[in-house]
Amino acid sequence: MPDLSKTREKIDSVDRQIVALFEERMALAKEVAEYKIQTGKPVLDKNREQQKIQSLKGLVQNEYNVYPVEELFTQIMSISRKYQYSLISPTKEELPYHKLDSLPSKDTSTAVYFGEPGSYTQQAMNDYFGPSVKSFSASTFQSVMEAVHNQKADYGVLPIENSSTGGIDDIYDLLVHYDNNIIGEHVLKVDHVLAGLPGSSISDLKKVYSHPQGILQCKNFFDSHPEIKAVPYNSTSASAKRIAMEHDCSNGAIISPYAAKYYNLSILQTHLNSEYTNSTRFIVIAKEKIFLTNANKVSICFELPHKSGSLYNILSHFIYNDLNMTKIESRPIQGKPWEYRFFVDFEGNLTNPGVKNAIYGIKEEAVSLKILGNFQTI
Repeated sequence: MPDLSKTREKIDSVDRQIVALFEERMALAKEVAEYKIQTGKPVLDKNREQQKIQSLKGLVQNEYNVYPVEELFTQIMSISRKYQYSLISPTKEELPYHKLDSLPSKDTSTAVYFGEPGSYTQQAMNDYFGPSVKSFSASTFQSVMEAVHNQKADYGVLPIENSSTGGIDDIYDLLVHYDNNIIGEHVLKVDHVLAGLPGSSISDLKKVYSHPQGILQCKNFFDSHPEIKAVPYNSTSASAKRIAMEHDCSNGAIISPYAAKYYNLSILQTHLNSEYTNSTRFIVIAKEKIFLTNANKVSICFELPHKSGSLYNILSHFIYNDLNMTKIESRPIQGKPWEYRFFVDFEGNLTNPGVKNAIYGIKEEAVSLKILGNFQTI
């Protein structure tokens, strides 16, 4: 039986040699970075790395170690690239974003929000900008995006995620399609109520209208009332408006207490959402590439090569630069079956060296990268 203590001493000796050789290799990586800075050559040389991996695998004597050696040197090369990015990125142009201490005067700005008056989005807008902000509504998510893109509004407010039902896919797709930027976010506790015409009761209801997200968030109610049909509609506030205009006691709506009051509807049941802590995250968008000095969250999206390890390698940029990733979503890429675009939020400010380095590295290694914004929750 081997002497464990002696074996561990040998491992310690080998590890010291590995550390010394690793530091020597990183010093050589710095020389490569300096050469690439002078010549403008990219850090990532896929052909060179593949050839290098194959030659190293050929040196392995124990067949069991072929794959581990490939994995080891793949990671060493990845670390070397990140080190080189950190040396090269400060020499590149600054990110095309303008930093502001505060937004322009709210008295001269206009905001557009999703839904009819009385919507949760209008409430989020008022919380963010103040109730006196000049505003108008739009009936679709895309209409909000277009109003900001065409400069009919300075800012737009849209829901993007619910704590119970997750992200709203359409918003992610629109953020890719339009060149608008997220400049802020607001989290609003959502407390759905069931509303109907004055004098009506739950027993009168045959149909209940709401936005699809509202219906999903109140699944338990519909499970316990199978006689009532859930009808998806444009928005919670549009549902309230419809009920108020149709004067049909058999129709109800899942809406906010604010909308019930706005459209003079009776609240038939409170706290309708299945999850008590139900909250929705709203984003504030602008056309200009701006961010506030105190912004502490960055949102990006990227496409990756369709091969093993691509996502793992990209996410390692956050670890290397000590950035805390707070969210990741994926969406199918149109025209590319089974390929996906990834949306990532992480903590940081566009002025931080680690953020710049991570963005630069991801841009170099991803098929495409788009910065969606730098913002703070208010």
